[in-house]
Amino acid sequence: MEQMFKIGVITSTHGVRGEVKVYPMTDDSARFKKLKKVLLDTGKELLPLEIQWVKFSRQLVILKFKGIDDINEIERYKRCPLFIMREDAVPLEEDEYFIADMLGMEVIAENGEVFGVLKDVIETGANDVYVIDSCLHGEVLLPAIKECILKVDIEAQKMTVHLMEGLIS
Repeated sequence: MEQMFKIGVITSTHGVRGEVKVYPMTDDSARFKKLKKVLLDTGKELLPLEIQWVKFSRQLVILKFKGIDDINEIERYKRCPLFIMREDAVPLEEDEYFIADMLGMEVIAENGEVFGVLKDVIETGANDVYVIDSCLHGEVLLPAIKECILKVDIEAQKMTVHLMEGLIS
């Protein structure tokens, strides 16, 4: 299981006092308000940063880190990802899973045959869609609804699915 989750990427600076604009990679940007710290991946090391304050601007999050008070101190971190540790992640509800824990899991049809591997998750408004790489059927899009997803076992890295009529050709 992943121990760190990417929550955003610094897109640019904001003002001259060390603030940054962050493109959020979470389904709820309001989560940034509750965060106290993040890890900045510089490409060479993980730099722990403490969040001083958070603001929102359109679909971006504006962050100010403690101890970084000048645009020149933060400018070199444009396009760098921000991570949090698993213990700082939002608690999951029943039947919710972190996408990072699901990617690469084996997908089994309800008859017990191996169907493929979960390659990606597309987040849509109504429900997520699982992208499954199947040897027999190529790329298959499977809606993440109870009628299709019968069981998810994160520990075993297996998902059991019901293939509704018309989903595969």
